[in-house]
Amino acid sequence: MKRLPIIIGVTLWFVFSSGAQGPPNFIIIFTDDQGYEDLGCFGSPKIKTPNIDRMAAEGIRFTSFYAAPFCGPSRAALLTGCYPPRMHLAFNHNPHAKTGLNHDEITIAEVLKPRGYATMCIGKWHLGDHAQFLPPHHGFDHFYGLPYSNDMWPLNPRMPLGDPPDPRHPAIKERVKLTGFANSDRPLQPNQDFSVPLPIYRGLSILGVNTDQTRLTGDYTREALRFIEDNKDQPFFLYLAHNMPHVPLFVSDSFLGKSERGLYGDAIEEIDWGVGQILRKLKELDLDANTLVVFTSDNGPWLQYGIDGGSAGPLRAGGTTYEGGMRVPTIMRWPGKIPAGRTTDQVAATIDLLPTFARLAGTQPPGDRVIDGRDIWPLMSDPAAQSPHETFYYFGGSRGADGAPSLRGIRAGNWKLHFRRRGGPLRGFELYNLKTDVGETQNLIDQRPQIAARLEAQAKAFLEEFNQNRRPIGRVVD
Repeated sequence: MKRLPIIIGVTLWFVFSSGAQGPPNFIIIFTDDQGYEDLGCFGSPKIKTPNIDRMAAEGIRFTSFYAAPFCGPSRAALLTGCYPPRMHLAFNHNPHAKTGLNHDEITIAEVLKPRGYATMCIGKWHLGDHAQFLPPHHGFDHFYGLPYSNDMWPLNPRMPLGDPPDPRHPAIKERVKLTGFANSDRPLQPNQDFSVPLPIYRGLSILGVNTDQTRLTGDYTREALRFIEDNKDQPFFLYLAHNMPHVPLFVSDSFLGKSERGLYGDAIEEIDWGVGQILRKLKELDLDANTLVVFTSDNGPWLQYGIDGGSAGPLRAGGTTYEGGMRVPTIMRWPGKIPAGRTTDQVAATIDLLPTFARLAGTQPPGDRVIDGRDIWPLMSDPAAQSPHETFYYFGGSRGADGAPSLRGIRAGNWKLHFRRRGGPLRGFELYNLKTDVGETQNLIDQRPQIAARLEAQAKAFLEEFNQNRRPIGRVVD
């Protein structure tokens, strides 16, 4: 049974100072497969993001901020404050999955609701599509969006054409050929049944299937604005998880062909428009000074898609536990509380949002289980603060709900050790100094064996504790 956190009956003077009206509002804007360099303020030479750039100028940029390396695990980490394998959620769920986020897990929404928060999830869920796993059963008052990735539908480029074919399907197949996606002609695996129509939900009701995805970003933004307007007189938590720029890429006519970076840039620039709409709404409703807005991505770019994939910039790879797969562009803005125009390279991660929001809302994270995240409010508010993470761990994917945790790396300070695990004990095989070599190009394991040995020992000790404190995945109850 879930045990909700005990509410702290103490006003946080450093947060709720004069001018603030009760607990702060929280908005998370979470993009899909957006690379580290795919914002103007993170160095993109061709994608224009004036609204997100303004967020950065008015808030703080995190340049060593981590997610998980792919979709489902990243959402599990953000919502629960835990490394995904701790909940047996280190894999992506396909349609009609028999597993999902366990009912006993406590999400950010469930931490905040006892404090009087209205909660809404908009966009991509991807933590199980059976009714018992959907957002309304995990603390969200409202849900509007897709249950999993936007390519998990009959129009996937690797699915055969229907009879008669949907007119969008041939175009999607041709687009994949243009991008040079190496797997476009490879049949789907037996466990990948994308013949199921892709539903769009409101609450627990399906509104339609195989929807027009050119409307998604705009519709999600309008839903967000409506939720903010409807809840302006009480604290709220909005989790806006965009489907874009995950392939297949879709944009509205207003943004099609407008970016110098092609269709991918068009998708990012429409998201940037949405961010601008939300920031304007907050000012219009006089909520700006009492709302923390977080913008980040679920993982690095899907580089296999060439021009339809993003850019990791100076970082290595994408979709892996190299930095390009897990280090994501992140901005946090809260006027009057977060000093404007700052950048920090201190380590932080999506797992830190739950304990941080709990503190700021005047409550606590769950105390009856291990939470891997840490309160990063000091990093956000104090230029002299140091990361609360002495070590950070990089987990890869696992083979389904019962797979063992795949610990692939550890970072301590500027040092990062990669592990090779082939059925045996952890063994370090690549060591990098991220301060001098953020692209992970010069393996120093032979030159610095003592550092590698120390990190390997730390990781082994952590993994022993980790395996003793894993929690079960949710399974369908008929």
